[in-house]
Amino acid sequence: MKTQNEHWRKKKKSYQKVTLETKLLVVDQILNDQISTNFASKKYYVPRTTITYWLRKHITLVQQNTGMSKLDEIKKLKERIEELEFVKDFQQDIIADMELITGVDMSKKSLPKTLAKEIEKKKQNRLKENG
Repeated sequence: MKTQNEHWRKKKKSYQKVTLETKLLVVDQILNDQISTNFASKKYYVPRTTITYWLRKHITLVQQNTGMSKLDEIKKLKERIEELEFVKDFQQDIIADMELITGVDMSKKSLPKTLAKEIEKKKQNRLKENG
């Protein structure tokens, strides 16, 4: 005979064992932004926490195989930021020069306000330098 509280209990979900191939497929799809963790959980009948565990384990293994520590990765990312800032600065210089030559404010029309302001400052500095 059932007790009064038994009908409130949730049915425990039963999950099947997942093959390594399926795990790698799920991780690959998530890392390539093809599906979300929630969608993968529903599609493959695997708890989200388990998928998160697979992702962490996969990322750790990839880092170990590449031999890149967190500090190395941070250093590499900082170098990449510096490189991209240089490229951005160079491109802004070119735009500022073109605007001064042509007299057309292209940046105000086609770029975000913050970038347009930076280019305007560069133009002002160029005008001051050239008199």
